[in-house]
Amino acid sequence: MKSILCYGDSNTHGTKPMRDSKDIARFSFGERWPGVASAELGEGFRMIEEGLPGRTTVHDDPIEGPHKNGKTYLLPCLESHAPLDAVVLALGVNDLKARFGLRPSDIAAGVSVLVDIIQSAAVFTNPTTKILLLAPPVILETGWLGEMFTGGADKSSQLPGCLQAIAATRNIDFFPLGSVAHISPIDGIHFDAANHQAIGKAVALKLKAMLA
Repeated sequence: MKSILCYGDSNTHGTKPMRDSKDIARFSFGERWPGVASAELGEGFRMIEEGLPGRTTVHDDPIEGPHKNGKTYLLPCLESHAPLDAVVLALGVNDLKARFGLRPSDIAAGVSVLVDIIQSAAVFTNPTTKILLLAPPVILETGWLGEMFTGGADKSSQLPGCLQAIAATRNIDFFPLGSVAHISPIDGIHFDAANHQAIGKAVALKLKAMLA
């Protein structure tokens, strides 16, 4: 049985596109992309979901709380689920929030820190643990979240290139989600069911090749 950890934010969690702050709903396991990938991979694979809405790469959120820091929870998460055959890392969107004032290169640097943690932890999780780094599609500054992500659309268009460079230097796998999916215009941040399907199938195909 191959174990795969999916470490991400609300889009890994399966948060549905939101029309306002009270419109909180989650796709079922079979609808959200880790579940879709699980079905595509079939027997012999176990998908572990670790998606937290609002999770950043390495930053405490001054409004939503320090628990949103992806660095803080990563190591205990890796240890608790060890041994792992692969880690799918899908973070960076929440770093685009205007409150952080980060450049695309800063966000990529945060992702790089997480990659370092995963690779250094492989000594006890699994010496051959693979890493798949996902780059988010371009976000939309629209809906009730538009102001929160002011300036984020342009930054997000530059992020895949920055993340691909990290993947190349760290010798890990990379996949740009923008090649198969796009963000919902409802809130400019989340995926609808059809895009979760597309992502899940693409990630499964990539993982099959990585773990063959």
